[in-house]
Amino acid sequence: MSGPLRIPFPVVDEVSRHCLQDAEPETVHIEVHLPGRLEPARIRKAFTEALRRHPRILMREAPGPWYRRRYEWELTDEPDVEVVGFPPPGGNALADARARALAQAPPLTASPPVRLEVVGGEGTVLFLTMNHTALDGPACLRVLATAAELYGGRDNSPAAPPVRPPETPQGPPDTPSNWSPPARVAPGTPESSPGNGLLVTELPLPHRPQGSPYTVNDQLMVATALTVAHWNREHGAPRRPLRITMPVDDRPRDATMPIGNGTRLVEVPFGPEELDAPDLPELLRRTALRTRALKSLPRPQLGHGAALLTAPWAPVVCRAALTRALRRAAAPWTSTTLLSNIGRIPYPLDFGEEAGRAHAVWFSAPARMPRGLTVTTASTAGRLHLALRWSRTLLGPGDGDRLRDLFAHHLHTTEAT
Repeated sequence: MSGPLRIPFPVVDEVSRHCLQDAEPETVHIEVHLPGRLEPARIRKAFTEALRRHPRILMREAPGPWYRRRYEWELTDEPDVEVVGFPPPGGNALADARARALAQAPPLTASPPVRLEVVGGEGTVLFLTMNHTALDGPACLRVLATAAELYGGRDNSPAAPPVRPPETPQGPPDTPSNWSPPARVAPGTPESSPGNGLLVTELPLPHRPQGSPYTVNDQLMVATALTVAHWNREHGAPRRPLRITMPVDDRPRDATMPIGNGTRLVEVPFGPEELDAPDLPELLRRTALRTRALKSLPRPQLGHGAALLTAPWAPVVCRAALTRALRRAAAPWTSTTLLSNIGRIPYPLDFGEEAGRAHAVWFSAPARMPRGLTVTTASTAGRLHLALRWSRTLLGPGDGDRLRDLFAHHLHTTEAT
């Protein structure tokens, strides 16, 4: 009798598995706000059935000897643990759920490596937390959309993607060199405890004139670069070029969407002279050229070096040690920060008449050092939902407030053009 189906870890999963740290867990959190209430038994049943309909999420890390050449996922027919929880309501319930999402990663050894917390109060807030070694935010949002459809009985198919500006022939973008180490986010007022801090806020969607050669994503990219440059000037950091990591996700959003870690990472560079006294229309144009060029280039998810590191030429424990050593050595060349723009939430996330449709959705990505800061954006119901997440060894809550204000200011300047 054959055992459960096993799948070797993809490159992204294996590199993440090699570099796990208890002090800063690799979690992604999704926070969905609904106007009404959910029935506990119904949402538990709907979410569990959604897991079955996306079987790639029902997996755990398979056990193996120390000399194995690969980590493997073991697929399961049912969850190993109760996935849906209902923490007691109260004044601190929301803050406590956010803290758990940052500090407690679902274990890789129990299927599935994700949990859903349903927080009641005025309306309902769903906290979906996943272990980023196994899954990313867009994949889990797809599963949640299936659960919404099963719960509410309403169509939660993805909307058509937004219309992009027309592609016009352009010369190669003038791109700053990647040979010098990029700027780091200057330290603020760090906290004594390790882990991540988080700030979520809602902003107006930036205006983009019709026919503009840039997208809202380009405006967010420019706002992020200007925010970090402004912050670093305030803190006396050396004047250096910036590089911002940008996840690119080409997967379909319908029920056929592959579940797992499906984004590839590209790095968008900015020269210091571009950010000191910026010509914003020109900076937006250059950024649009760079992001389009980077998106169009075929490239492995983490680059060619990661694919070589994860080839099974030695036991995983040996390759893990090498990967961690190389990551420490490459820390000065790690990008300045990460901007993950989910864009317009493609699903209605409509849970039916009593619970209603989501009116706010936040995501946050891990913020381990040496970056120490990630910026994640999504738009729902015509509003921009911004999450700033930082390493507490770099920044504190007051620093998050200041970075939020700077981001809002610089995002507004991009639409003033």
